[in-house]
Amino acid sequence: MHVTTPIRVRYAETDQMGIVYYANYYVWFEIGRVELLRSVGLAYSQLETEHRCILPVVESSCRYRAPARYDDEILIETRPLMLRQSVIKFGYRILRKEPEGAVPALLAEGETVHVVCDEQLKKVPMPEKYAAGLKAMIEKA
Repeated sequence: MHVTTPIRVRYAETDQMGIVYYANYYVWFEIGRVELLRSVGLAYSQLETEHRCILPVVESSCRYRAPARYDDEILIETRPLMLRQSVIKFGYRILRKEPEGAVPALLAEGETVHVVCDEQLKKVPMPEKYAAGLKAMIEKA
């Protein structure tokens, strides 16, 4: 199961040629992760404040297929791919929304791997309510 988050490319996200700067895809990945958790009634902010957990990125990749440009309507597809006790992997697809009826164009796809840590960066288990929500999404895939 995946969650789709729509956004529009802002001028500040582009270079002089009007093409999205490559690092902005990672910002979009983060938007997708936050919205994925929100979609199952969980908040990234509460993970940090109530459970004192953070999810630093320990690995990331992005394969660029086609450029995104200023004012494009973008769809961020995010899905949890794997969850172990203290490690979670997310997958992403960045698509350009096309005119009604047309298949969205694949612009990029990527993955991030995160380790669940406390405030001292010590590895800890994912809090149970977050683990349960993410496992349910993985099982629906």
